[in-house]
Amino acid sequence: VNYFIHAGHLSIEGCKMSRSLKNFITIKDALKKNTGRQLRMHFLSHSWRGGLDYSESAMSEAVNTDKYFNDFFLLVKYHQSSLGEGISSFVKTSHLELELYKKLQECQCTVHNALCDSFDTPTAMRALKAILSDSYSYLNVQKDPNVRLLVQVAVYVTRILSVFGVVTTPDKIGFGSSTGDGEQSTDEIVLPFVKVLSQFRDDVRSSARDLKAISILQSCDSLRDNVLPDLGVRLEDKDTGVAVFKIDDKETLAREKKQRTEETARKEREKAEKAAAREKAAKEKLEKGKLSPLEMFRNELYTAWDDAGLPTTDSKGQPVTQSQLKKLKKQQAAQDKLHKQYLQHISDLEIEL
Repeated sequence: VNYFIHAGHLSIEGCKMSRSLKNFITIKDALKKNTGRQLRMHFLSHSWRGGLDYSESAMSEAVNTDKYFNDFFLLVKYHQSSLGEGISSFVKTSHLELELYKKLQECQCTVHNALCDSFDTPTAMRALKAILSDSYSYLNVQKDPNVRLLVQVAVYVTRILSVFGVVTTPDKIGFGSSTGDGEQSTDEIVLPFVKVLSQFRDDVRSSARDLKAISILQSCDSLRDNVLPDLGVRLEDKDTGVAVFKIDDKETLAREKKQRTEETARKEREKAEKAAAREKAAKEKLEKGKLSPLEMFRNELYTAWDDAGLPTTDSKGQPVTQSQLKKLKKQQAAQDKLHKQYLQHISDLEIEL
């Protein structure tokens, strides 16, 4: 044995994993909640010699990281599908492309140095996410992007993730699956058909908007939200009128659809609860406004009142002090406002009847 490696401890929700603490979890159990790729993303965000905490919040971050990489790969494949042939596929290089290429070189250098430094995967992963962020910034500014440069970024990131064991297929870009060794990937086979369907849908939506054909627009939305996700196709409508299509994992799309449905239901519940609370508060306010300000202090706490209904003596026959009277006047003014609102409400109801 030439090397001794001491890995850090595994914690579950901040506590050391132990059967006695009943927080023991197996890989099989973990895979029921998350994919193997998401687990690897989480492992890579920690140093092999440091501690690792398995928790819902940590795995949520890993899921977001996995989605961040996958969305970028799908976007690059979309742009790649529209890449022309021959000289027409090349575009003029501007300072934007040169800047992105420089950042790619810096990323490659950072990743290399990190892996040479005791296999520092957290630093390497941060560098990969940074070049993706730079690429997104480039796409936001450059409306006619250099697709070959984006492909170069995607190929490099895929290669490093492949080294980490995150990418397990021979695809040059992304997490896509292949039909067999040396054969075309599923994405390459399906993309031309999806592209034709997407373009046809764009034309239909454009005509439907001009004709104000709501039912046709609803059918187009249903195709995007319900039909295509079940087939592993993600469709994103843009303000330009041209949808962006991406080939994705059906289980991922189904999970995202379920999350959107649950989030919509949650928001509807919160909206209904807030409306009910407002209605309850309004009813309580009206109920409180029934009492006239002239009568509000006529109770056992006082024995005499003036013409305005304000107490002059308390239950013991002692005169009400000026400081007490000042507070009572404020309370009466507030009640007077509520009582007027109540009377206006009653008047409005009588008018409606």
